[in-house]
Amino acid sequence: MIQSVTRALEMLETIAHAGGAASLGEIAEGAGLKTTTAHNILRTLQNAGYIRRRPGDMRYHLGDRILNLARVVGDDDALRRRLRPALEEMATRTSETVFLAVPSGDEVYFLDAIESPRTLRASSQCGERQPMAGSAIGLLFLAFLPALRRRMFDVHAPRIGPGISAEIDAIAERGHALDQENWCPGLNCVAVPWRDDGEVRAGFGLAGPSSRLTATRLDEMAQIMRELASDVSAPCRG
Repeated sequence: MIQSVTRALEMLETIAHAGGAASLGEIAEGAGLKTTTAHNILRTLQNAGYIRRRPGDMRYHLGDRILNLARVVGDDDALRRRLRPALEEMATRTSETVFLAVPSGDEVYFLDAIESPRTLRASSQCGERQPMAGSAIGLLFLAFLPALRRRMFDVHAPRIGPGISAEIDAIAERGHALDQENWCPGLNCVAVPWRDDGEVRAGFGLAGPSSRLTATRLDEMAQIMRELASDVSAPCRG
C-alpha cells in the first residue's frame, strides 16, 4: 500500500459522498488527516484535474478528469437519451447536420447525430472517434477542460501545432468553437458546450457546406445551440 495514494483516494471518496463538493475541513476529517497534509494532496489532485475550485466557492469539487472517467465506464446511452431532445430541436431549427460528442481519453467520441435533410449536407459521424486537436468540437473540449488541455500539450504537443493556444483562448472567451474549412475543405462547423452542474461534460456540434454556413450564419447557429443546450437540466443521479 502506498499511503499517499490511499489518502488521495479517500479524499476523492469524501468529496463524492458529500455530493461532489466539500470543504477542506470536511475532506481532512473524512480522510483522517491534518488540514495541511490534506491541502497538499488536494493541490496535487487539482493540478492533475481530478478536483477543481470554483470562483467564489471555498469548497473542492470533483474535476473534469474524474467525471470523464465516470462517463467512460458509465452509461453513454443514458446521456444520449437525456440530450436527444435538444439534438432533435437543433436539427429542426437549423436544418443542418448536428451531433453530440464527448471527450474519451485523448479523442472525441461521437455519441449521436442527425443528418440534414438537404441534398448538400455533412454526413453523420455517430459512433466514430477523432483526434482531439483540429476539429471544432475537439478544440471546444480543450478550451473548457483545463486538465485535458494540459495533458494534450504535455503529451501531444507536436500533433497540436503552433498557435493553437490563442484559438483555444478565443473559444473560451466567446463560448463556442468554429471551424471554417480547417478540418475539411468546403465544410464549416460550430460547437457549443453542455454543462452538468457547471462542468462541461459534452458538446453539441453542427456542420454543413461553407457556401451555406457563412461566418454570420455560424454565429446565428451558435446562439440557437447555446440556448437549447442551456435549457437541458442536469440528469438525475441515482
